[in-house]
Amino acid sequence: MPQPIPQQTKQKLLIIDDHELVLGGTLSVLKQSYPDAEIQTAQTAQAAPSQIEQMQPDLVVVDLSMPDETGETARTETGIQLLRKLMQHHPTLNIVVQSAHVRALVRLKPAIDDHQGGFTVADKSLRMQDMLKMVDLSLAGQTCTPKEMRKGLEVKPEWLEVLKLASYEELQDNAIAKRMNVSERTVRHYWTKIQDALGVYPDAGKNIPDADRDAGAGRGVD
Repeated sequence: MPQPIPQQTKQKLLIIDDHELVLGGTLSVLKQSYPDAEIQTAQTAQAAPSQIEQMQPDLVVVDLSMPDETGETARTETGIQLLRKLMQHHPTLNIVVQSAHVRALVRLKPAIDDHQGGFTVADKSLRMQDMLKMVDLSLAGQTCTPKEMRKGLEVKPEWLEVLKLASYEELQDNAIAKRMNVSERTVRHYWTKIQDALGVYPDAGKNIPDADRDAGAGRGVD
């Protein structure tokens, strides 16, 4: 008896921003690029966590400067604390930070390094098309941070081990996972961190495993 074809789950996106103009512009662009997605909005740090719990979004686009509650002054510290909370309680959530204050993210660098979901940063001064690229990368589970955050980068031993197994022994991700006694998802997570450290990101429309392989292929470890 033929099995029914499973329906593709509708993507869910949440925009967290208190600026009406930016919020409206981001909402409009995302609706055009993801016409089948369910898109909701939140305008304060207090409202966002409960909305995320109810909605279970695939991705959040969050401003860094925002008020804690309606009527309060927007502050970068509020956005930093919200991001810290989101990464702590939703370790696989895909996140896009859209802000003109990206330097403040340096304070979250250890948490970003450990975050298992996509994490990308879009400067508000850039075109909306650049923001959409960050959305695509984050939905693919990639990490893409500003150069300021990659200066003085501490390369973790497990990242070097992935590079060594891929470059010297030419192992694929599933074999690397078995050798390192971790999940294949964790190996892919390490690749995204390696790519961000090298400033190498997958091209639009390219499969992530292929991009991961390009990032590691031919690069030895000193």
